[in-house]
Amino acid sequence: MFISVSSAETQPEPPLDPIGLFVARPQDGEVTVGECGNITFTAKVAGESLLKKPSVKWFKGKWMDLASKVGQHLQLHDSYDRNTKVYTFEMEIIEANMTFAGGYRCEVSTKDKFDSSSFNLTVNDFFKYSYSSTQILIPFCRGEGKSESQSDVDVWDILRKAPPTEYEKIAFQYGITDLRGMLKRLKRIKKEEKKSTAFLKKLDPAYQVDKGQKIKLMVEVANPDADVKWLKNGQEIQVSGRYIFESVGNKRILTINHCSLADDAAYECVVGDEKSFTELFVKEPPILITHPLEDQMVMVGERVEFECEVSEEGATVKWEKDGIELTREETFKYRFKKDGKKQYLIINESTKEDSGHYTVKTNGGVSVAELIVQEKKLEVYQSIADLTVKARDQAVFKCEVSDENVKGIWLKNGKEVIPDERIKISHIGRIHKLTIEDVTPEDEADYSFIPQGFAYNLSAKLQFLEPPKIHLDCLGQSPDTIVVVAGNKLRLDVPVSGDPTPTVIWQKVNKLLFESEGRVRVEMHEDHCVFIIEGAEKEDEGVYRVILKNPVGEDKADITVKVIDVPDPPEAPTISNIGEDYCTVHWQPPKYDGGQPVLGYILERKKKKSYRWMRLNFDLLKELTYEAKRMIEGVVYEMRIYAVNSIGMSRPSPASQPFMPIAPPSEPTHFTVEDVSDSTVSLKWRPPERIGAGGLDGYMLEYCKDGSTEWIPALPGLTERTSALIKDLVTGDKLYFRIKAVNLAGESGAATIKEPVTVQEILQRPKFWLPRHLRQTLVKKVGETVNIVIPFQGKPRPKITWLKDGQTLDSKDVGIRNSSTDTILFIRKAELHHSGAYEVTLQIENMSDKVAITIQIIDKPGPPQNIKLVDVWGFNAALEWTPPQDDGNAQILGYTVQKADKKTMEWYTVFDHYRRTNCIVSDLIMGNEYFFRVFSENLCGLSETAATTKNPAYIQKTGTTYKPPCYKEHDFSEAPKFTHPLVNRSVIAGYNTTLSCAVRGIPKPKIFWFKNKMDLSGDAKYRMFSKQGVLTLEIRKPSPFDGGIYTCKAVNECGEAEIECRLDVWWCTIIAFLTFYF
Repeated sequence: MFISVSSAETQPEPPLDPIGLFVARPQDGEVTVGECGNITFTAKVAGESLLKKPSVKWFKGKWMDLASKVGQHLQLHDSYDRNTKVYTFEMEIIEANMTFAGGYRCEVSTKDKFDSSSFNLTVNDFFKYSYSSTQILIPFCRGEGKSESQSDVDVWDILRKAPPTEYEKIAFQYGITDLRGMLKRLKRIKKEEKKSTAFLKKLDPAYQVDKGQKIKLMVEVANPDADVKWLKNGQEIQVSGRYIFESVGNKRILTINHCSLADDAAYECVVGDEKSFTELFVKEPPILITHPLEDQMVMVGERVEFECEVSEEGATVKWEKDGIELTREETFKYRFKKDGKKQYLIINESTKEDSGHYTVKTNGGVSVAELIVQEKKLEVYQSIADLTVKARDQAVFKCEVSDENVKGIWLKNGKEVIPDERIKISHIGRIHKLTIEDVTPEDEADYSFIPQGFAYNLSAKLQFLEPPKIHLDCLGQSPDTIVVVAGNKLRLDVPVSGDPTPTVIWQKVNKLLFESEGRVRVEMHEDHCVFIIEGAEKEDEGVYRVILKNPVGEDKADITVKVIDVPDPPEAPTISNIGEDYCTVHWQPPKYDGGQPVLGYILERKKKKSYRWMRLNFDLLKELTYEAKRMIEGVVYEMRIYAVNSIGMSRPSPASQPFMPIAPPSEPTHFTVEDVSDSTVSLKWRPPERIGAGGLDGYMLEYCKDGSTEWIPALPGLTERTSALIKDLVTGDKLYFRIKAVNLAGESGAATIKEPVTVQEILQRPKFWLPRHLRQTLVKKVGETVNIVIPFQGKPRPKITWLKDGQTLDSKDVGIRNSSTDTILFIRKAELHHSGAYEVTLQIENMSDKVAITIQIIDKPGPPQNIKLVDVWGFNAALEWTPPQDDGNAQILGYTVQKADKKTMEWYTVFDHYRRTNCIVSDLIMGNEYFFRVFSENLCGLSETAATTKNPAYIQKTGTTYKPPCYKEHDFSEAPKFTHPLVNRSVIAGYNTTLSCAVRGIPKPKIFWFKNKMDLSGDAKYRMFSKQGVLTLEIRKPSPFDGGIYTCKAVNECGEAEIECRLDVWWCTIIAFLTFYF
């Protein structure tokens, strides 16, 4: 059995999918194991729109590619139908088993498309508790029972469900011959099997095998030593070459080799009193006709032999003539012969009555052949001859045969000729004629005359001579016009006709054209001629004439060719109205529009030093002007233009002259009067906010008298400075002033002073503007430079006096330099004696102002004094010393203690930034002797020399007895005491600030901070630090509300101490205001 599954067989053709690739998708299929279970799945793909063959893959499940499984049970095929332009892909499954069941998928892909289709295969088990197969029914049905209807009907199921009264009717309907045998087997099937004690596994209810194949019947017995008997139709089977008995453990196997129809029987396996029953059905394959019969034509009395070949040797076939079976009773006339797979039907002496159709039939095929028996041979005296005629001439075909009674038919290209008014057929005696009047091109064909009853075919050809003809749609009207784009190939296809083939001549304006002219080529085909010009040019325009000539006549036609092209490039555009980031572009239309109207223009620009052009418009410009925007000021640009028509875009025009977008600067800012005297006015200003790419050439300063409209230049020409002194003015005049910035693009707007300025000296009260860092003590190291600049105001120029500690300064030691706006104190190399309080006084008539400045010059301190080794015990040594005599004019910040082994005298730091004047050095090495030294430290650093112990400290070795001296226990307790006070501070709001002081006390005191007597320990805005006795309070981003009295309190068990300071917090605007007025 072979099953082919495709959409065309299972359902109507689906509508074409405009997106998908499949024309027909593979459909679900079903096959049964053992029934020669072959099945084919078909997919069809439309190839009309594909450039090459699509790629197709078949999958089982999700990922198993079946291309790697091709072999005995799987074949893949593909084909292509050139008529329908459809690719067919097939997957053939051969002898399917239960493992083949499941889901399959077909994927097809091309260069830019993909499609897939899923389908399922169902595989049915033939033997397992199933009797629905029609093959099992074959022994019970008549020969006609192998109809198509039975393959779709389960007779076992019908009998199982039907009442007994319906059995006879069902047997008659389905052609069952052994109804009683089927009912017995059906009854046996219905019985419930009892649990067997002898068999572990019995035979299956039924087995099926192909004729000539081998089959094994197997049971499993409970006793491995048990003997079994095998019965066939109740008779015991004896061991032979075809029957083999096997015993393997509990298994007993009967093997039947080369099964034949005689082995189709009931089999039993007997163990003691128990039996296991089964039936074996031997399926005989159909006999096929591998080589069919062939038609034959003989004369009366000749021998006839029909031959065919079948698929099996010695097969029985059935011969028929015109539907009537030929039997052995007619042996005297028909003889049947078998030779292996070949079958023969022989007729020794044929007669006229033996003519007809002969058929050979098998149970698997039919072949038919025709036998024609002629009485005698027919002689042809004159055959028909080929004719060549012109239009509207007469054509006559004539032939003569030996028998005047023989009739025949005339054929034209294999079809019978029907006579009419123009075509005449005549038969006079032995002569047969076919006459055709007014011959036309349609009459050109192959003509044949066939005598009836004879295997003759007299044929000839009619050739029609046709005058040349040019077939153009506009022939006889105005000349045909062909439009071609310049540069493209010009191809003129002119349909022509004429027999014999006419000669073609091409001309242009009475000039012959030859193929040797390079770009020109003429091709001649059967039904048309082609005139080709490669790369059409403007010069190819004109009227072309084609002339056809053959012996029958002449024809000609004119064709007008028009060549169109892109426009010529416009002339270079012009630029005007240049601004800060814009300009206006003008251009003229191109001189030649390419034969098509200009649709618009495209404008491009680029930076002069660049090679990249940027398109400015995406929609075509219809006008001849355009305002270009969004340019960068100060960059040099160029413009060019394209003209566009329906053919395309012209070449670019020449670039415009380079240009630079620039704009005048903005007006100067902060234009104010700096000073006024009886004849001069001093002005100052700041540069414009926007200068632009044109730069700044200078400033033009003008003034105008109050009540006048005439502006007078205050300076000759332009000035590049941002201040000016205007001289030679009239005292008492009221003047207005204005200033303009000037560059390449012109003048900016004017910055003016709104109120008139009176030319008159102004008395100004003296006032110092003391810098912030000079309001506190100025600390410098010895040798550094001191440079103090104090600005002031006052008019007329004030008198300045410097004092130190109430005494006049020595000009040799300290430098003083005064100007009209500030005074400077300069010390080249500071010394300690330069420390002190300095006072500077500003005096104008009876008005004065003074400020005080404190300068502190510091140096490195001297070494500590009176260092001594107090005690040595264990691994420790105790040291004491006194502060240095010279503190370098700065507070001692601490001490550095070092030790050195007497053997190496290499010094190592023990304590750094140590604040006390005594210490204990630990972790000394036993048996060594140590020297100790101490450096003092202030803001300038460590002292240059150190105080060193005179005698070394010896660390005794283990084993020696040390008796420590008995000292009276010293009480180190000490009440808290602030060693560095809090300092009053003024800070700016918004900047973090700190308050610092230092305290000592034993035991370590507990620290509390207060603001206006309020405890600050729980406020997140304040952070408190304590490191080696230095206390710090950090205030995060203070505001004016954080100003007040801050108190630091230290408490231990010996007492308490507190210190306070004042903190002022100012806004920047308030400070500037106070500074200005005070």
